Amino acid sequence: MTMALTLSLGFTACDVETDEEPGGTAIQDLCGNWEVSVSQVDENNQLVYAPEDLFGIIDVPLYTYNTAANSTTEMWLDDRGEFWDFKFRVALNQAAGTFAAVDIPYNPEMQEYADSIAAGTPIIDVDDDGNPFIVEPEKATISDAKILLGKGHNLHGVPTDSISFYITFTDDAYAARYGYAKHHVSGTRYSGFTE
Repeated sequence: MTMALTLSLGFTACDVETDEEPGGTAIQDLCGNWEVSVSQVDENNQLVYAPEDLFGIIDVPLYTYNTAANSTTEMWLDDRGEFWDFKFRVALNQAAGTFAAVDIPYNPEMQEYADSIAAGTPIIDVDDDGNPFIVEPEKATISDAKILLGKGHNLHGVPTDSISFYITFTDDAYAARYGYAKHHVSGTRYSGFTE
């Protein structure tokens, strides 16, 4: 009797009726792992240094992913330390596949500095001469950013998605030194195959 009762409960406990589909995220077409290269350009987006010329940032990973709120108006942009150690949310126009950011603290440490200032409890540090100062967050600005579905090509010529954007950092001391205005990040969605 106990065995029959256990089996009947076991079968009914697994009998879940639902019409829900597991689905994906709200911006799943724009999320992914990208292989990008970084060149440096002038104010008019004209090439100053090809990826191999200055920093050698070629075919490094970049990630775009949804927010915890599954927003359709913002997404995360994350280089996981492969380029400038940035990770921040960008404003998103999902229908157009475009995104942007203006003066955004570009990683969690920089966001902590910004939050402390906003809360009225700034983080204080001391310079080389012993003078205290408020630690200001370094920021990034992204412009002309696009994810183009099916408009890129991998090394074998197979169509894939592409990503392209221009980015500046307030702590980029190299720009004035080497004569460029911003970085151009571009590449294609990672296919998982050896290129």
